[in-house]
This record gives sequence, C-alpha cells and structure tokens, in this order.
Amino acid sequence: MSDDPRAGTVDGLLRRSARRAPDRVALTFADRSWTYRQLDEAVSRAAGHLLGLGLRPGDRVAAYGRNSDAYAIAFLACARAGLVHVPVNHALTGEELRYLLGQSGTRAVLSDPALAPEVERVRDGLAVEHVLPLREDPAGLPGSGSPKASLPGTGFPGTGLLEAASAGPVPELGTGPADTELAQLLYTSGTTSRPKGAMMPHRALVHAYLSALHALDLREDDRPLICMPLYHSAALHVFLLPYLAVGASVLLLESPDIPELLRRIEGDRIGSLFLAPTVWVPLANHPDLDRHDLSSLRKAQYGASIMPVAVLDRLRARYPQVGFYNCFGQSEIGPLSTVLRPEEHLDRPASCGRPVLFVETRVVDRTGTEVPPGTPGEVVYRSPQLCLGYWDSPEQTAEAFKDGWFHSGDLVVADEAGYLTVVDRIKDVINTGGVLVASREVEEAVYSHPAVAEVAVIGVPDEKWIEAVTAFVVLRPGSPAPTAAELIAHVRSRLAPFKVPKKVLFVTELPRNQSGKLLKRELRDRASGIR
Repeated sequence: MSDDPRAGTVDGLLRRSARRAPDRVALTFADRSWTYRQLDEAVSRAAGHLLGLGLRPGDRVAAYGRNSDAYAIAFLACARAGLVHVPVNHALTGEELRYLLGQSGTRAVLSDPALAPEVERVRDGLAVEHVLPLREDPAGLPGSGSPKASLPGTGFPGTGLLEAASAGPVPELGTGPADTELAQLLYTSGTTSRPKGAMMPHRALVHAYLSALHALDLREDDRPLICMPLYHSAALHVFLLPYLAVGASVLLLESPDIPELLRRIEGDRIGSLFLAPTVWVPLANHPDLDRHDLSSLRKAQYGASIMPVAVLDRLRARYPQVGFYNCFGQSEIGPLSTVLRPEEHLDRPASCGRPVLFVETRVVDRTGTEVPPGTPGEVVYRSPQLCLGYWDSPEQTAEAFKDGWFHSGDLVVADEAGYLTVVDRIKDVINTGGVLVASREVEEAVYSHPAVAEVAVIGVPDEKWIEAVTAFVVLRPGSPAPTAAELIAHVRSRLAPFKVPKKVLFVTELPRNQSGKLLKRELRDRASGIR
C-alpha cells in the first residue's frame, strides 16, 4: 500500500503525468505552451508564492478571471499547497461577488487585472487580505521587458501569479494535502436561490476524473480544445483535469468565440470538443461553417443545459464522423453523473444516459420510495464523487443529504435498461389547473417549429389556472415570423390541450448565466410585470 498522501489527490495526477511524459506539451494558451515538466515546475513555484504570502493549508483562495494558462496553474497550485480553490464567475460584480467572497471566507483573491477594481469595491469588511494579479496585462507579461503589473485601483504593485510561476528556483513544498482534505468550494449556479458552496475533497474530484475518462473515452491523443469557462466544473473537472491526467496536449481558449473556434479546429486539427448547447446551436447555424474543414473532429460533448433534440439531429447528420456524448450532472457530484454515449443516441436521443463508473442512482417519489421504470421521480445519488456538504450551511446540507443519498432536485424517468431521461427541474414543473406539466416537454414542441431559435417555458401565477403555461420565444433571423397564435396552434397539434401555452412572448434573447444555464427566475420576474 502506498504511504504517499498525495497519491489520490489532484496534485498527484499532475506529478505522475510529468514523470511519464515530461517533454510532451501539456497546455497551450495564446502564444505560450507548457510541457508537462514546465507545468509541474510552474505549479510548484506558484504554490510556493501563495504560501509565501502567509496563507496556510485550508485557507480559501478565490480565482476571479477568464480562461488562461494562469487560471489553470492557479487551481493546480492551490491543490499542491493544500489551499482551497474558490472559482468565481468573472461576470459577477457588486453584491453577488461580495456574497461569494464573504460566504467562503476567502483570504486571497487571484484576479485578472481588469477585474481587480470590482474586488476592491466590495472587500470592505471581508476577510480578504491579498488581491493579486492572476496574470498581467499583455504589456507586462513575463519576458516582455515591461514593468511588473500593478492592479488598477488597488495601489498594490506586485508579482502576478503567472510571473511567479514562470521563472526562479522550484521550491520543495513538503508532502501536500491528503485526499480527504478540501480541494475546492464549488459554488452552485444559483439559478433558483443564492449559490451554495459544495465542499469538494481531493478524493471526490479524482473519482470524478476516473469516471469521466471511462465514460467519455478520453485519450492522450485526442487533441482536445477547451473554451468553456474554467470557473465552471464541467470544463475544469470533466475535461481539463482528466485530459492532463492522461497526458493529452490541451489547447485552451479564453472564451467560446465561434469564428476563432472554427479556425482553431481546422488549423490545429482538434479531435475533441466540449460545448454547452448555447454554443453548439449558433455554431451549427454559423454562415462560415461550410468554409472550414472540421474532419479532424471525432468526439463532441455537450452538457450544462438541455440540448434540443432537433438541434442534435441536425448536428449528427451534418457530422457523421463525430461521436456525440451527452454529459449530465451537477456541481455537487463533480459534476458528471450520467453519460449517453455515441452508439446510444440513435435509440434514445432525448436520454441523458446511464450512471458513470462511480455513481449509483435511484429514482424516488416524495417519500423517498423507489418508483418503477417509466414513472417520473427525483433522481438521487450515492457516490464517492459527491461533495461533503455545503460550506457553512448545515440546514441546506441536511435537506440535500437524506438516508445516505444526495437529492438532486432533477425530475427524471428511468427505463427498464436504466437509461434516464430528464423531465424537468422539480422547481420548474408547472401546476396548471391542478395538473402537472413538464416545461421541457412543451419546450421541445415549440422548438420543433422551424422558425424557433430558442424557447423557455415557465408557469405564471394565474387566478384561473393556478399557473398559466407561458412560452418565451427567440425567433431565427431571416425566417418567416409566426404569430403567437400560429405557434400555439403548432403546439396544440403535438400535445394535449392542457399542456399548450396560454401565452407566447417574443424576446430577442433568453437570460442565461455564464455557464449557459437558463435563468427562469428572471423570466418569472419579467412575466410578473406583464400579466
């Protein structure tokens, strides 16, 4: 038995890859590439830099920035130093930012320079002692000959994490954390309430990486491109870290810019690509799509929100050489819980698949009793991938973890073979006239109209119906625009009368968070003002 406490940690994965393939390129961002040896050394320097500030194992360190090699190094450095990484959505400002930094008890913030003033505006009264550059502005990058960066508005000149990681002696850091210690506070998206900090120990994340490797067939020669935000658990924990664990060469982009995506897939012969449906949809409709050679692409993964079946069918028909994987789960489970593999899409295109390697599922009713196949119920999980609970939130932890199972809040149906199909979030089910209607079923019916680009269906409080089924619709540019009555008639031809929207509202876009998840609470607020 190994007596190395790092063996089952996030840090242990990188160390082993660096020993196996020291001279292979691990990560490329902008004009910089890091071999596995260089990345391993950079992580040690960055970890030493953070500990040199007086931070101690268990302290929380927030990362507040866009995708970059510095962001990836920051997570790995925290893991090596025993610090708890707190990823923060770079779009958060004001009270939302203050809440996350305060609720987590963050002591240090690693920020993109352009975002640092937002931290300064909210830090009064918080535990934040250090605000450091995550990376420098282009003029101040290492090797440019420019002065060291200072954070605008902070008055703190200082060495950025990327600069500290890039040169100097490699420190000896001791044994590092054990696999039972926290690696990250992974805040939920907060689509229905304030975000909760899921406490993720190293061992939970490593189990999640093994599940991802097995279910998604991730290989060292895949040539993956990652462009979805690393503050989100899918990009970081389902793709970046598992790919580094197997020694792949990862191309990292700052954001999912579609023209740049198309250029890099063709130019870099990308073989594996994960995108949220909110990016797959416009990519599939982009006017320059046919001008690019995407024949190198072999694996395409989607998740973080529901992919309309009509869009998936178009993508599969257009790219027959590509295997599509549906990834489903949530932050608390690392976040992958089920996968629908390419060979399973033909028979079950709407399914989210079966549980991954280290996840056990049940589908239960409100009393916790398992329901038979074909009956809607809440999916609950038992897994070593699960978080330990919610940070400083014992009541919410007790509500989510009952009798040894984590309650997801997702309403699903399981078939006889164990495949799950998402019906809805339990909180999004509509009670219309005393009958329950799944918003997703109505959305699929609306989406089948050729003029519809996006749709979201909610229940709006109504004196007659309890909740009136209401559809918010974004139309395709250039398509003949249907009227609300025509869309209602279209749905009526496909669904039972009580499921048909009582009202259709046309909008230019749907509100989403930076992870691509639809914010139905904002639609409910909007609808409350127009009844």
